[in-house]
Amino acid sequence: MTKRKNEQAFPENGSVLFIPLNKLKKSPRNARKTPHPKADIEGLAASIASNGMLQAPVVEPEVTEGKASGFYLVTIGEGRRQAQLLRAKRKEIAKSEPIRCLVDTEHNALEISLAENAIRSEMHPADQFDAFLELHRDHGLNAEDIAARFGVTPAVVKQRLKLAVISPVLMKAYRDEELNLDQLTAFAFTDDHAKQEQVFEALGEDADREDILSALNEEHLPATDPRAVFVGLDAYQAAGGAILRDLFDDEIEGFLTDPVLLHRLAEAKLQGIADAVKAEGWKWVEIMPRLDHSMTSGMRRIYAGAPTPSAEAQAQIDALQSQYDALCDERGESEETEAELNRLEQEIADLEGEDVFDPAEVSRAGVIVSISREGEAHIARGYVRREDEDRKATREKGPRQPTDGPAPLSDKLIAELTAHRTMAIRNALGQNPGVALVAVVHAFAGVTFYSHADRASCLEIRAISAHLGSHAPGVDETAAAQDIEQRHERWAKHLPDEPGTLWDFVLELESGQLLELLAHCVSATVDAVRTPRSSEDAKLDHADQLARAVHLDMRTQWTPTAESYFGRVSKERILEAVREGVSKEAADNLASMKKQAMAEQAEKRLQGRGWLPPILRMPEPETSEPMAMAAE
Repeated sequence: MTKRKNEQAFPENGSVLFIPLNKLKKSPRNARKTPHPKADIEGLAASIASNGMLQAPVVEPEVTEGKASGFYLVTIGEGRRQAQLLRAKRKEIAKSEPIRCLVDTEHNALEISLAENAIRSEMHPADQFDAFLELHRDHGLNAEDIAARFGVTPAVVKQRLKLAVISPVLMKAYRDEELNLDQLTAFAFTDDHAKQEQVFEALGEDADREDILSALNEEHLPATDPRAVFVGLDAYQAAGGAILRDLFDDEIEGFLTDPVLLHRLAEAKLQGIADAVKAEGWKWVEIMPRLDHSMTSGMRRIYAGAPTPSAEAQAQIDALQSQYDALCDERGESEETEAELNRLEQEIADLEGEDVFDPAEVSRAGVIVSISREGEAHIARGYVRREDEDRKATREKGPRQPTDGPAPLSDKLIAELTAHRTMAIRNALGQNPGVALVAVVHAFAGVTFYSHADRASCLEIRAISAHLGSHAPGVDETAAAQDIEQRHERWAKHLPDEPGTLWDFVLELESGQLLELLAHCVSATVDAVRTPRSSEDAKLDHADQLARAVHLDMRTQWTPTAESYFGRVSKERILEAVREGVSKEAADNLASMKKQAMAEQAEKRLQGRGWLPPILRMPEPETSEPMAMAAE
């Protein structure tokens, strides 16, 4: 009789039972030890709520000391048990909800659990896209309905519906693994199948997502464009402009579809700023959304200078300066002394006033109002066009030969005589290094600061400054460029207004100042840009020698970022950089990432490590035998 009762306590293999949810436990012999992702359980709970439990969990009775405990261990279907527990926690079902289960006491629990999890073929994502589309199109379910049934967000459903209607040519390439999902989402930015296929054919299957987006939006402008930042997206949309947004990347603000409207809005906003600046008395004010430095290279630039103080103000400045100098001579390390020096400096600065432009110069100079790379208004004052230069001094000099008296000399004779004079000057200059240095500085300064004027030097020296902005947009706004501009402005404020008096100015400079001016002028002539057409190996070799001579360290001048470097090179180069700058392990951790994510992570990993691409590193010196100058 006891044996019959025990047999009845154990259900038969293959039987179907409805077991209360709170009587189900996770099997210790379940092969899956890592918990299911929370999102998966959420999705499964939503699906069960909509469609019921499509597949019954496989269970076996729990046995304690040879007796059935009344609980059942879930061998297959632990995710379904977790989903039902989540529904019970949400009060959607009772904790004792009957769950249809299949009893298996014949097979090894570990083996069938492993088979359930390991021997399966995941649905291709494209099939899921098509199924979502059919639910939406043929069964009338909207994104919110579908999201509720599958435990995802409506945004995810909209993304999958968008992918479902992509060009069949691209979808086939995706199914055939010629395209990855990251690339496919980029093509989904437009609904134009012909455009999608055209870009796919042009870029091929190795194109990055960013390249695809750029190609699809050739006629549109990214929301990060300086003009868009300057105008503001709200103002652009208020004026009727549309923005295409990327469903698959929240960080991308989208593309502006009406560049003409944006340009008009930018110009209107710049014009308002220009009108205010024109009231300062400038001869002209020009708006230029993108400042073209090549257009201003032929103009002279004037700068604001310190105003002339009144006699009373000058007396106060002198008295304060005397106190400042005396305090510096007896200066200690106390905070009180430091505070007093700061106070005196501020009082002197207040009396001297802010720098001002010469009204006479303002009346013939102009201003360019543009947009900086950061999307802010940039006001550049003090440009003088060639036609606005004062030619009075030149005209007053008159002709080289007198107009009265005997007949003038013939051109041939003049050339002959001045040739003899030139030879004599060359000989004398060759024996006078000091004057030769002054002549070189004068020639360079004449071109650097008075490019608008007639040639001011008889030396056959050409100081040509290549425009770098055409090779590297934004290079004119780097820290190095700002240093050069500030140095140029300091010298420009001290140099005479007219090139005719430049020689006397240069001649009076002390040797240190002379060399500083020479260094500034010479620096503007450096051209070490490498292009596909660069064939002057000797010139580029000299650039390497020059870099070593000035101890150039590009780590203080340039930093690799996703925008400036990593996003513009191959994934192999990104990994190579991380291997060099961090470690092989760090590179291996990034190897499976998509291009944009890899570029961003590389930027973070290499931040502060001083890594540079080979082309920017200090070149190794070439060994050569020193050459000694032969003595006469």
